Amino acid sequence: LIQLIYFGSLTEFNTLVNLTFKQACTAMKKIALTDLLSIEEYEAQRPSIRKAIMEHKKTRRVKLGPNATLHFEDYMVMRYQVLELMRAENITTDEELEQELRAYNPLIPDGSNLKVTLMLEYPHAEERKERLSKLIGIEDSISIKIEGHTPILPIANEDLSRSTEDKTSAVHFLRFELDADMINSANTGSAWTIQSKHPHYQYSHKIEDQGIVQSLLRDFS
Repeated sequence: LIQLIYFGSLTEFNTLVNLTFKQACTAMKKIALTDLLSIEEYEAQRPSIRKAIMEHKKTRRVKLGPNATLHFEDYMVMRYQVLELMRAENITTDEELEQELRAYNPLIPDGSNLKVTLMLEYPHAEERKERLSKLIGIEDSISIKIEGHTPILPIANEDLSRSTEDKTSAVHFLRFELDADMINSANTGSAWTIQSKHPHYQYSHKIEDQGIVQSLLRDFS
C-alpha cells in the first residue's frame, strides 16, 4: 500500500508506484478504503501522482482507426479516478467512498480478462451525431486476437444498454475473457491484433509497442 510520505522527486514516486502496481497485479487487487488518501493528502501529492499516471496511461491506450480508442483499465488508473472524484466532489465519508468503490472496482481486471472503455471520438457535434447513428452495434464488433487463436469478442455494457434504435453511445464498456491457452500464448510472445468489423468502421491494429504489450500482460499476473 502507498504510505503517507512526501517525495523528493518524481523518480522516487515512480519507484513506489511501480512496486505498488506489481503488488496490485499479483493479488488481482481491488481498491480498498485503506488504499486511498485523504483529500488533503492527495492535494499535496497530486502533481507528482498525475505525472506518473499520465505516463502509465500511455501504456494502457490503443488507437483503432481515426476515431476509436480503447482504454484498458487497471488498478492504478481506477484508484487515480477515485482520488480525482473525491477531490472534485469533496467525498469524505466511508459510506460515500464505499459506494464509489462498488462502481469502480468492477472495471479492474480479474486475472483472466481485459476491461476496456471504448471511446468514439468525433470533435464536431454534427459529425458525431451522424456517425453515431451509423455505428449502432459497434461495441459487439470489436475483437482482440492473440496470434494462433480465435478472435475474442467482448461482453459489452453489462451495466446497461448504450445503444438505441437511433444511435450508439460515444462510450462503451467492454470485457474480454481469455482462456488459459490464449494467456499462455500472449505471455510467450504471440502477437496482439485489435479489429473492428462493423460495416461502417472497419479497421485493424497490430499492437507493436512492447510497452503496451507488457502493461496488458500484467493484467494476467
